Amino acid sequence: MGNSKLSNPFKEPMNFYLIVIGIFVAVIAYYNKPLGILGIVVLLALLFYNWYSDRAKSKKWRKYIDTLSTSIDSAARYAVFNLPVPLVVVDIEGKINWYNSKFTDMVSEKSVIGKNIDKLVNSLSFETIKTGEMIEDIRVGDRFYSVYANMVALDDENPQNMIFMLYWFDNTELTTMNMKYEDEKPVVALIYVDNYEDVMNETKEEKIPFVTSEIEKKINLWATRMNGMIKRYQKDKYMVIFESKYLENLEAKRFTILDDIREIDAGNKIPATLSIGIGVNGKNPSALEEDAYACLELALGRGGDQAVIRKRNTFEFYGGKTKAVEKRNRVKARVIAHGFKAIIEESSKVIIMGHRSPDMDSFGAAVGVYRSVLNMGKETYIILNEVTDAIINVYETFKDNETYNFISSDEAMDLLDENTVVVVVDTHKPSLTECPEILEACERIVLIDHHRRSTEFIEKAILKYLEPYASSTSELITEIFQYMENRPKIEKEEADALLAGITVDTKNFTLKTGVRTFDAAAYLRRQGADTVRVRQLFQDDLLTFTEKANIVGSAARYRDTIAISTSDIHSKSIQLIAAQAADDLLNIRGITASFVIAKRDDGTAFISGRSLGDINVQIILETLGGGGHLEVAGAQFKDGDIQEIKGQLIKSIDQYFQEGVEK
Repeated sequence: MGNSKLSNPFKEPMNFYLIVIGIFVAVIAYYNKPLGILGIVVLLALLFYNWYSDRAKSKKWRKYIDTLSTSIDSAARYAVFNLPVPLVVVDIEGKINWYNSKFTDMVSEKSVIGKNIDKLVNSLSFETIKTGEMIEDIRVGDRFYSVYANMVALDDENPQNMIFMLYWFDNTELTTMNMKYEDEKPVVALIYVDNYEDVMNETKEEKIPFVTSEIEKKINLWATRMNGMIKRYQKDKYMVIFESKYLENLEAKRFTILDDIREIDAGNKIPATLSIGIGVNGKNPSALEEDAYACLELALGRGGDQAVIRKRNTFEFYGGKTKAVEKRNRVKARVIAHGFKAIIEESSKVIIMGHRSPDMDSFGAAVGVYRSVLNMGKETYIILNEVTDAIINVYETFKDNETYNFISSDEAMDLLDENTVVVVVDTHKPSLTECPEILEACERIVLIDHHRRSTEFIEKAILKYLEPYASSTSELITEIFQYMENRPKIEKEEADALLAGITVDTKNFTLKTGVRTFDAAAYLRRQGADTVRVRQLFQDDLLTFTEKANIVGSAARYRDTIAISTSDIHSKSIQLIAAQAADDLLNIRGITASFVIAKRDDGTAFISGRSLGDINVQIILETLGGGGHLEVAGAQFKDGDIQEIKGQLIKSIDQYFQEGVEK
């Protein structure tokens, strides 16, 4: 302690006084020698006394420091042993080296030395401890703790020689209060009877009160079980407000209310279905209602008969395993046609585009819109960056026609002005369009599509016509076309293209084919479409036919009714071959759904899914990031091994059936 850099508070500044005395003694000795000698003796006595006193005080100071250090060490040890919060020391491997009594009281175990901390406390991860961050809401018994980790290095030369001091702060009251707050947060559910008018129109008049009463009774019972407040604000629309704690049970049971409503049999010839939109995490009641409405719109856009929940930045989907109900009136098509016509009249030019890697429906719909705009005398273009094998035959009939302007994405961007309208057909996902950039640059967008709506959507469209009940976008365009003018002009090649679009998406009028599908086909036939010419548009060369047969031949059954096939064929038309192979697999007796997995030349892997209607391939592929329809769906993967993707597909199929059983 003698080398301590701390100043000694007992040491007095004596040196200055002795120097002054020495000067005076020297002066006295100069004038009076005897008296000077006496002064020198006194000065020496003072110097000796100062040296002796300073030494004694230094010993006293060192003794004080030693006593203080001992006291501090004792106080520190006492503080650690008697810390009012649990404390445990673990090594680099997570084994417990030391603990205080509060920790053993917390874990209700007396002997914990040598045990791993994450095994002793299952909810705690030692890897997370190493980050040094505060770990919150660690449950031990019926208490909740926040854990703070302090890392201490025992050896500067060896970074692996360290310990972690874990301090446990009890925040049970705060966590319990937060859980109670989360449980009691309001949830807004908007309920819409999808096909109310159709159900009532197909029900005898004397049975209508029983049907409406049964629908309302089941919805009211559903809300009452959650202690919710229910309000019917239109004959087919309801609002329910309930606490968040009931939502987990609804999800676990996968919204059985959807099945309850569908099973109503009170004289109605067709089953009623519900769409439910639920807002959960809105900042206020108004935001909750907005989220619920957005979810309801999404549910309806996906065909109805399902519940959609908005959870922060994600959507959860339940139901939607039945076919979308075909609408039986043409009022909406007429309204859309008139609105579309007004938009075209106000525009300087029209740019039309479908999705990347266009198919027959995308091309046929674009041609139909092109003819509608031409009939109105407006300048129009079709964005076509790639002529795929799927459309090469139909494209050959238009490429030399000077009436048609096919342009690239770059050319389209150069043509864009403030009065340009961009018409998107056969897709509603911006990322899948031929030119996503033009959607950002253009403020006037029209969207016409028949796919079930996904979370990615062109929100800024000024006119949206999304009808998942329709067989194809070509069917929708054909209906709109008829209402644009009294006697619209259409060339036979254009009618062929539209009919080909309907044919390919209905698999020769076997899937998703309703009354209006045949009406649209009949209209195109009257306008000069020829079924023989249309059939020729689907002809393949011998190599394509052989490769398709190989895919079908290598298919394997899964769950008895599902065919899964993989292909390593390197062909620029592999996507078309895979889609056609998936269609052909449905011709096998006992097969109700098929999936073909392959990879394009650019390395993108994909799945083509097809179904006869008993299995919803859209829901299966949605879990893999894809989408589509109940009978026709697909998914793409930028990178991935085909066998790994097959494993993911099988897991998704198993999950689909498991949820169906639980339901």
